[in-house]
Amino acid sequence: MPEPLTLVTAVTSWTADPVSLVVMIVVGGWYGLSVRRRGDWPRARVVAFYGGGLGAYAIATLSSIGVYADTLFSMRAAQVILLLMVAPLGLALGAPFTLLRDTGPAALVGRLRSVLHSPFGKVIAFPATASVLLIATPWLLYFTAWYPAVLRFRAVDELTRLALLLIGLVYFWSRLQLDPVPRRFHHLVSVWITLVEVVGDAALGLTLWFSGHLVAQDYYQALGRAWGPDLRLDQTFGAGVLWIVGDLAGLPFLGALVNRMTKEDAKQAKEIDRVLDEREAAGDDPNRPWWESDPTLAERFRRG
Repeated sequence: MPEPLTLVTAVTSWTADPVSLVVMIVVGGWYGLSVRRRGDWPRARVVAFYGGGLGAYAIATLSSIGVYADTLFSMRAAQVILLLMVAPLGLALGAPFTLLRDTGPAALVGRLRSVLHSPFGKVIAFPATASVLLIATPWLLYFTAWYPAVLRFRAVDELTRLALLLIGLVYFWSRLQLDPVPRRFHHLVSVWITLVEVVGDAALGLTLWFSGHLVAQDYYQALGRAWGPDLRLDQTFGAGVLWIVGDLAGLPFLGALVNRMTKEDAKQAKEIDRVLDEREAAGDDPNRPWWESDPTLAERFRRG
């Protein structure tokens, strides 16, 4: 049982989780070496990967959130949001798969490319698949025996943290399409899916908020915690974190989507201008319908 949670302990309480430290050292070291090998790599991607990705992962597992995750439902809820929504977004914005493609061993890159274009890769990369995984995971976590097992067994806890991070990474990889994907979808598809996910977050939060069932009640009662909110209020706080903070965590994702859409529209407009300029330089009328220049349809639509 950690000491009572206060503003001071919330800032000063840290834990040296071995698995988290290994993940950060290995992943962060690989990314840094790959960036040096690649050379011309956008600084914004590096900041997103280390600050938004590994930084959020460190806060979720090493800070007071990690210290109190087994004691307070609300702290575990904050950890789930960070691992499922915040850290993976930062990692995905760092474009790690593009970096691996450009700097990794040829044999490994070839295998990954085969998996990417396999039926499995196409199913996983489909936006609806990743969205279902993201929405279903918290429901399965809180309303099955999974959650009590996470609290009672360290190995299950560590594997669950990595699973949340991986599910979130697959989600943002397939939705942002910043890295290579088997098939590209218009970003408006992601916008509409995000609106549906907002409803899913609200449903989960409201269910935990107003449900008469206390998740892992036996475990929390056995702790004998004599400080902080009672079990009902703690679960209410956690429900609010999952609902409100979960939706707020999606705002940077929407911002990234809008940025990608703006850049792609500008790129398409530039390409159209280039084609029109080439046609004008060749003596073609830029207002001439495209089908009149098509070799197959030119005879059919020839002007009298």
